[in-house]
Amino acid sequence: MELITYCVDFIMHIDKHLSVLIQSYGVWTYLILFFIIFCETGLVVTPLLPGDSLLFAAGTFASKGALDVSWLFVLLSVAAIAGDTANYWIGCYVGPRVFHKEHVRFLNKEYLDRTHQFYEKYGGKTIIIARFVPIIRTFAPFVAGIGSMTYWRFISYNVVGGIAWIALCVFAGYYFGNLPAVKNNFTFVIFAIIFISILPGVIEFLRQRNKAVNNG
Repeated sequence: MELITYCVDFIMHIDKHLSVLIQSYGVWTYLILFFIIFCETGLVVTPLLPGDSLLFAAGTFASKGALDVSWLFVLLSVAAIAGDTANYWIGCYVGPRVFHKEHVRFLNKEYLDRTHQFYEKYGGKTIIIARFVPIIRTFAPFVAGIGSMTYWRFISYNVVGGIAWIALCVFAGYYFGNLPAVKNNFTFVIFAIIFISILPGVIEFLRQRNKAVNNG
């Protein structure tokens, strides 16, 4: 519970926390950011770690000269791609052991096969779009691994999605984060980023719920 509270506080006041990190750890801040992004994308047990907001804030500090934007882009792109890759292989490892029993409800090979077929058909788009949706981006590569999505197909979309995500968020912070309107309302901007990032998931949830009600 304390960890969740800290994560929420970190996200809501991410500019202050990141400033403390930079002042306290200097160049090691890059490694800390690498670790956070890797875990947020690579471990299904850490979906609440900051993603979009952290990248935007890091880009903002880069615009002030506290961090180097080129190093941020390269290192965090590697972290995002490596995280999804690790999550995929964890899913591949866990999948056969979880779904090997034929007669366990919700845990049988039929569901594994359906997941594989879904990702073969829609997986590329799912992997890329999921990058921009908090929590979903943590689970998408894991499910892709469980469904045995073809690795070359996964890694190609993983690379494109990872680089696009890092570039958009970091450079948005770099070019817009230091504007007076943004700088003076940074907490509000972070709220807006979080709201915009979860909006597609909320819309899809409501759409499916209305569809179920209408069909019911």
